[in-house]
Amino acid sequence: MALTTTPPIAPGKGRNPMTKLRAAMLQTRVYADKMENIREAGRKLEALEAEQVDLVTLPEMFNCPYQTPNFPVYAEPQGGPAWTACAELAEKHKIYLSAGSMPEVDEAGRVYNTAYVFDRQGRQIAKHRKAHLFDIDVKGGQCFKESDTLTAGDQVTVFDTEFGKMGLCICYDFRFPELARLMVEKGAKVILVPAAFNMTTGPAHWEILFRCRALDNQAFVLGTAPARDPSSGYTSWGHSIAVSPWGDILGQMDEREGCMIHTLDLERTGEVRDQLPLLKHRRTDMYHLEEC
Repeated sequence: MALTTTPPIAPGKGRNPMTKLRAAMLQTRVYADKMENIREAGRKLEALEAEQVDLVTLPEMFNCPYQTPNFPVYAEPQGGPAWTACAELAEKHKIYLSAGSMPEVDEAGRVYNTAYVFDRQGRQIAKHRKAHLFDIDVKGGQCFKESDTLTAGDQVTVFDTEFGKMGLCICYDFRFPELARLMVEKGAKVILVPAAFNMTTGPAHWEILFRCRALDNQAFVLGTAPARDPSSGYTSWGHSIAVSPWGDILGQMDEREGCMIHTLDLERTGEVRDQLPLLKHRRTDMYHLEEC
C-alpha cells in the first residue's frame, strides 16, 4: 500500500494534545464482492497499526461499484453485515472510522447513499443519508442519475468526538455551501466528505471546491475518494485531498490506491477564525441561514 504521511505534531507549551487529530485517508479500489471491500479495508488498517491514527476515512460507495443498478442489489439495512463489519473494525483498531458510504435500505424498501461513523468502541455515532442526489448530464461528458434508484436524505449531520465536533456529508452535498455552513454553525471544525467525482467533474472542480469550502468555513476538510479503475462503469477521479482552514492543501493523492496520513492541529481552526473573523462578520441583519 502506497503511504504518504506527515509526522505527528508535538503539542507546544500550553497546547492541548487532544487538539492533535491524526487522520488516515484510505483511497481504495472498489471490488464487485461487497464484503471483500471491507476485508481489504481491514488489511489496510492492519498495515497502519504503527502509525497510531485516531481517525480513518473511507470513500463514497467503498463497497459497491458506483452504478445506479447496483445500489438496490448491494443495499442492506442499518445493522447488516457491512455495517457490523465496519463497527468491528473500529473497535478492533480503537479508531474513529468514517466508513465512507454504502447503500442502505429502510423498512419501506427505500434505498439511500448512507455514511456511518463509528467510535473507538465500535458504536455508531453518526449517520448521514446523501441529501443532494447526483443527477447530471454534462454535454460531451458525464451523464448520471442517482435518483433512478436512490432516495434523498434530509438531515444536517454533526457529531461529537473527543477532539470536538465534526461534520459529515457525501460528495454532491458538498457543492451546496448552505449545508457546509450549517455544519459549522453547529460547531464543526472538521468536515468529512466521502466523494467520488468523475473524469468530467474531477479535473474541473475537485480541488477548487474543497479549498473554497475550507476557506469559506475556516474548517479542515477531508475528501476521500475511490481509486481510479478505468475498467469500471463509473471512473473515479481519485485525488483524495486534505485542506486546512486557511485553504492550504495539506496533501493530495493521485489516482492510485494508497493512504495519506496527516496530523491536524485543530487549534489552527480557532486561530484562523480569530485572525480573519469571517464568521463573526456576517451581516445577520441583512441575511441569515436557517435549518428547516
